This record gives sequence, structure tokens and C-alpha cells, in this order.
Amino acid sequence: MVVKITSAAVIGLDAHKVEVEFDTTNSLPGVVIIGLPDIAISEAKERLRLAIKNSGYSFPQTKAVINLAPADLKKEGTAFDLSMAAAILVKIGAIANAPDKTAFIGELSLDGSLRPVSGVLPVVSALKELEMSKVIIPKENLEEASFVEGIEILGAKNLKEVVAHLNEGIPLYKNEKGLDDLFKFLDKDEEFNTDFKHIKGQVLAKKALEIAAAGGHNVLLSGPPGSGKTLLSKAFVSILPPLAKNEAIELTKIYSVSGLLDSSNPVISKRPFRSPHHSASAVGIIGGGSSPRPGEITLAHRGVLFLDEIAEFPRNVLEVLRQPLEDGEVTISRASVSIKYPANFTLIGAMNPCPCGFLGDSIKPCICSDFQISRYRSRLSGPLLDRIDLQVEISRLTEKELLSSPEGESSQDIRKRVIKARKTQSERYREDNIYTNSELNSKLINKFCKIDSASKNMLKGAITRFNLSGRAYDRILKISRTIADLEGKKDISAEHVAQALQFRGLSL
Repeated sequence: MVVKITSAAVIGLDAHKVEVEFDTTNSLPGVVIIGLPDIAISEAKERLRLAIKNSGYSFPQTKAVINLAPADLKKEGTAFDLSMAAAILVKIGAIANAPDKTAFIGELSLDGSLRPVSGVLPVVSALKELEMSKVIIPKENLEEASFVEGIEILGAKNLKEVVAHLNEGIPLYKNEKGLDDLFKFLDKDEEFNTDFKHIKGQVLAKKALEIAAAGGHNVLLSGPPGSGKTLLSKAFVSILPPLAKNEAIELTKIYSVSGLLDSSNPVISKRPFRSPHHSASAVGIIGGGSSPRPGEITLAHRGVLFLDEIAEFPRNVLEVLRQPLEDGEVTISRASVSIKYPANFTLIGAMNPCPCGFLGDSIKPCICSDFQISRYRSRLSGPLLDRIDLQVEISRLTEKELLSSPEGESSQDIRKRVIKARKTQSERYREDNIYTNSELNSKLINKFCKIDSASKNMLKGAITRFNLSGRAYDRILKISRTIADLEGKKDISAEHVAQALQFRGLSL
């Protein structure tokens, strides 16, 4: 009789039900695993044999065939070890009956102990939707999986404990923390290494970053070396609003699939700040590979992607950002599968105005030729720049600013205004399934970004002067809407539009 045990496979951020089928045939002893397994699954043959033996049970002395169904779905990773072992133990009678509506997830060690695996949270979520009543996982994955309600989640340290639970009803481990305990971190004041009050000068750049934080807009900072571009960018996360519960769960799923969760605290508690080096490849930024995985833009979802020295990135790497910046998601297409990853992030780019860094500097002269400057700036194409809402030129700090103590606003005070503006947007767009002004589409812009005649006349002249595209025009309206929200104004005025235009004057 064929034994069937339930497990699941992760494809992208989604999980699909997999039935582990096991049977034996009269032939030379051996184990065959079929159903499009990867190398890690194929290597499970020896793990299964020794884990079962070292747990005190006998392995079938005949040909064993394990099928992972559906057979046309590619399976990856070591999470099928426990389900395959359970199927074998049911077949030899070590487990009395095949458990109904129970799924198994976990990697086996040679001594029979269970190791934690990646992607448990989306797997358990999918199993709940498939109306499974119970899932047995490694004990170390319990806290991560406890975000899912409506399904019994049990943890085990080894194979013996799983068998004892199924045969004799001996209790397995459960997570003692409730969801309220897991979400306590959302109400705590976060501590950041860099605070805006410690940054000297750069009032205009600080205002631009406040607008970006309030509306989720992209920013490009250009200025000479040592002017504070990197410091301002790192301080940006200190004024972002705390994560909401649904955002924390969404990020935890992404980092679970990527294998980046901390086993001691498997909950993403802060908005991500990703800062890849300029040697990163296009696949590393966008995601994908032979076995598709989330890239930096997905790991920065609901947070910040900081590209320091953005003009040093290869042009082909920067160009892959164009579609995600527009749509807030990225689709990775391969011959056998198409995967969609969320990528709603705030892009912050920092760059020098020229290769030597001193073009337009008030003290040190630029030594670059026109050709060098043109080639350097050409790495940021027009279509990419068009998608960056706020473009700010930063100047060298004066002697007075350098020698004086910083007296600017603290990140905490700025963050209060940002949170208030975000709350206004959340209430405004409650029925539109978006969170910030940067996510407005053309239809919603016409509805929520109406302007008066004075603003129209101002924009009429700006369109000709700055050669504004349709996309740039829409983004100016979004920025104006955010500035009005920060001031607590219901309507957009000409003053708000003028301020938005001030941040579109970067001459690149």
C-alpha cells in the first residue's frame, strides 16, 4: 500500500501543497527519490537511512521509491526530510497510522535530530489555507510559525519525539508567546545610531528626506565628498514610522524565504535598510538566479534601498530598477516558472557631481574634463532620473557650520510629523489598498491631488522650463500632496507646488 504524507514547497513567497508518496518494491536495496527534486533533496537518501537507524528503527531492506507529487513542480531544500521519514516509518509500522490532515516540515540530522529550515512562515500559512489541522516542525521554527492562527503548530527536537507523539499522544512543544507578545516590539521606541540632531547644516536636504519619509518618495543627493550625503541617508531610517502588524508579517515572510531570520528573534521588527556595494550584479539587486531568490529590492520592501555612490553602479544594474520603482513589484520569469516579489521601497541615491567630486564647489576646483563629466553622469539615464521624485544638491559645509554644535531638530520630533502625515494618508486611501502618496496612480492623482488656478499657472511655466515629462508632472503633484499633509492642509496650494518644484532642479 502506498503511504501518503503531506508537506509543502515554497515557490517565490507562496507555498504549494506536496504529497510525499512512499512504497517499496521487490528489487535490490536502494532509495529512489522522484518528482523533480534538487540536489539537497536527492542527498536526503543517506540522511534518511542513518536518521531512522540512529533513532532506533529499521530501514526497509528492499528498493524504496519516494515520489514528491505533483511531479511537475520543482522542489528545493531540505524541508522534506521529516515528511519522507514519516512516510517510511508508517510503511514499516513504526508509526501506527498515517496521520490525517497533518503536515511535516523539517531537516534531519544523521542522529535523528531536527534542524530548522527556511520559509516556514509562508509554508504554514499555505497549509492553513489548505485546511490542514496540524503541522509538525523543528522546535527552533516555532516562534516564526506562530504568526499563523487557526492551525495547531507543534515543535519537535528529534524524530523519536515525533513518533512518540503520533503513537502515544505525548505532547510536543508549543510556542508559549501569543501574537500580542510578538508584536510588543511595534510599540517600543526604537534607538538609532544616527540622529538628525547630530548632523550639522544641510537644512534643505533634511527637509527633502522628511518629505520622502512622509510620502514614500525616492531621493537623490548630489554633493562633494564629506558634505554629509551618506550620514543623512543612514539617519533617514530614524524618521520612518514604525512597522504595522501586517507589514511586519509580510517582511518576516520575505526574510524567512531568504533564510535571513535570526533564530533567537525570528521577527522583523524594524524597517529594512539595505545598502549593497556598487559591485553588486543585476541579479543580486533585482532577484532571480537559477533557483530564484529575492534580491535587494525585495529585501528592502517597506524600507530603504540606499545606493551609495550610485553613479559607480554599472548602468545595466541601475536600469533594472526602472520597472520596480514604477510598479512596486518585480516579476522574475524563467522557462519553468514566473515569480512575483513585492518591491515597494524608498530609493535613496548618493553621488558626487563629477568623478573628482568638486564640480561647482565653492573652494576646491574641479579637474574633470567635459567628456569625463558627461560619461560619469550618463550612467543615470533620463528614464531612471524621471522616477526619482526629490533631487537635491548638497553644498560643502561652511566654517561656521563645521565649528558650531548641531542645533537641528531631533529625529524623534521629525518622526512625529511623519507618523501624523502617514496616518492621514492611511485614512484617505483606506478603500484604495495603498499606504502612501507615492503609490497613487493616475486615477487617484486626479481624485486626491486637485490644484487651484495659481498652481496650474506655476506648473505651466515649469513644464516648459524644466522639460517635465508626464511622469515628472504626476510626481510633482504627489510631492505637493505630501507637503500639504505634513502641514495638515486638506488642499494643495501654490506654495506646496513651488516647494515640490524646488526639489526637481538637479541639473544632470
